[in-house]
Amino acid sequence: MEIVKNWLQRNLKGDPILWAIVILFSLISIAVVYSATGTLAYKKMSGNTEYFLFKHSGLIVAGLAFMWLAHRIDYRYYSRLSLYGLLLSVPLLLFAYLLGGETNGASRWMTIPVINQTFQPSDLAKLALIAHVASMLSRRQQNVQDFRTTLLPVMLWVGLICGIIILSNTSTALLLFGTCLLLMFIGRVPLKQMAVMVAIGAVVGGIGLSTGQRLKTAQSRLESFTDKSKPVPFQLEHSYIAIATGGITGKGPGQSTERNILPHPYSDFIYAVIIEEYGLAGGVIVLFLYLAFLYRGLKTVMNSYGAFGGLLSAGLSFSLVLQAMVNMGVAVGLGPITGLPLPLLSMGGTSLIFTGISIGIILSVSRGEREVRPMTGEPADTVRIPKKTAYA
Repeated sequence: MEIVKNWLQRNLKGDPILWAIVILFSLISIAVVYSATGTLAYKKMSGNTEYFLFKHSGLIVAGLAFMWLAHRIDYRYYSRLSLYGLLLSVPLLLFAYLLGGETNGASRWMTIPVINQTFQPSDLAKLALIAHVASMLSRRQQNVQDFRTTLLPVMLWVGLICGIIILSNTSTALLLFGTCLLLMFIGRVPLKQMAVMVAIGAVVGGIGLSTGQRLKTAQSRLESFTDKSKPVPFQLEHSYIAIATGGITGKGPGQSTERNILPHPYSDFIYAVIIEEYGLAGGVIVLFLYLAFLYRGLKTVMNSYGAFGGLLSAGLSFSLVLQAMVNMGVAVGLGPITGLPLPLLSMGGTSLIFTGISIGIILSVSRGEREVRPMTGEPADTVRIPKKTAYA
């Protein structure tokens, strides 16, 4: 046991509670996705119900590996990498919109050659934009009230990325825009400038919706949620049934019946399957884990010496947890249907890898402030990073 303990201390740096939360999420995800994909595997894989179990487990391991790699890198390097990520994201987003694979009337996927794995460029764009907004705000803390030097560059990047994403993915664009607004608030941007940002975002979003692929879908889903005279949508009706029949302790692992009826029970409505199988108790535990994740992420913010580390950790933490809250809210009828997966739990492809990278960056902030902060008296974000401290 002592050998294992020493190995963990040497290799798993950063917040140990955050590590434990992520590993617990991974185990829950494997169990729930295995149950939720039974019908899909039977239909598409000739009864091989273990196919998605092994595939999803492999992606979980890959996500954890990328998380480990990301947490070993000095978090300040991500300030430089974020711009390159954005410059790469723009052509990839346009390619996916114009020539990408279409599902449910939206072109937001592209296939990676050789490995034949689907990839949503919006996953890369989200990570890069949050990191770059955090970088821009941290460098402009002395001029945070200056419209030209602070708000204008932030507004241009946020408007460009969210404007392209909203062409094919309304909910992701709105969630990313909201996360950027939270970052601006934490970064001490004046409320008047944030109001200008909201106004411009509304204009850009309206143009993107009207010219993109999702206007009718967004209108339909919003009307279904607000107009109580309309019948409950099919998927939401069966989500309610799953939750109602789960009771306090649930039907038991693998005993869900609504997984055979719900569209995407392994992704969009996996929270309903969790409650059906593990009951209200299981649903509350999952909710608590997300809140604990947010708390640990914000604790990293409070312990951060530099503005960039704090803003970066806050943006990534809020992005993941807000998406989780929206997904769970949809499942219980607190919001219109969005199609957003439940981060860390839903079955996914490269999204699991980018989620792992995001968490790895948060862990890098939590370990980097104490381990690589130069003893120069200067703010940690302004000191040049020696090459020898890039990796632990």
